[in-house]
Amino acid sequence: MKNISFTLFFIVQILVLSAQETKKDKNNLKNNFIVNFINPGVEFELVLSNKTLVSFGTGIGYSGSYTELTAIPANGFVYEISPFLDIQYKFIYNRKKRLLKGKSLTYNSGNFVSFRSITRGKSIESNYLRTDKIDFAIGPTWGFQRSYNKSRLLIDIGPQYYFDTNGNKGFFPFMVQINFGLNL
Repeated sequence: MKNISFTLFFIVQILVLSAQETKKDKNNLKNNFIVNFINPGVEFELVLSNKTLVSFGTGIGYSGSYTELTAIPANGFVYEISPFLDIQYKFIYNRKKRLLKGKSLTYNSGNFVSFRSITRGKSIESNYLRTDKIDFAIGPTWGFQRSYNKSRLLIDIGPQYYFDTNGNKGFFPFMVQINFGLNL
């Protein structure tokens, strides 16, 4: 766990240093701190260039089960509440078009393609049993994020490959993320 923490700290420091070299103007992306409500947590968007950023999110969230990572399945509605770490590299591609149409670019509004990595920790509450206390999911996504004053809406969708530390793995074709929050 210490190695993972050190590695994440080192990566963040490199990203911060590279982000400081980014040319800033009113149309460029900006570092942003968000408080999310649907899966309660916090998120920080770190600008890497005028079209790319990395978002780091953490909190307590709802999720379902992955068949290959489920030791004892539940009947009916399946749920789990657990801590998560969500890291997403985003390429925002339509900001010039939005600007020409007179649409807002505030708080990094735009459409994006991304590579997303999610880690779920030990369950707080669940109606099924996982094969391991920690699991991971990675995959590409397409989505959009819009800001209206301080309010923020993010929706993205994409396939994901998931696995745990015991070697169990699988594929899910449509991961969906919906988040509503406040830009700070």
